[in-house]
Amino acid sequence: MEKKDFAVDTRYVLTLSDPEGGRLRPANVYVYRLYDDYMIARMTDREGSLRKIPYDQVVRIVRTIPVPPERRFMVPAALLDERIWKERSSLTMYSSSPALGK
Repeated sequence: MEKKDFAVDTRYVLTLSDPEGGRLRPANVYVYRLYDDYMIARMTDREGSLRKIPYDQVVRIVRTIPVPPERRFMVPAALLDERIWKERSSLTMYSSSPALGK
């Protein structure tokens, strides 16, 4: 896959190639940013952490779901900056909201 196959603020159901074992695994992701070699996405079917997913790990796009503006996930722009992701492959963050009583 390539950068042009993806869009920002879109949910995808993907088939990913596991880098260690080479096995194929399903993944539900929400794409925040697209860079030349990888995308930054939230794993919506797992723990919800941000991940760097190289395009060459994506074997197949099973489903594409555009997200309307009122349903989009927001993350501070500093956490999506390319220089932060040069040395890391994942980022776990905890957020709270006064509206949710946390």
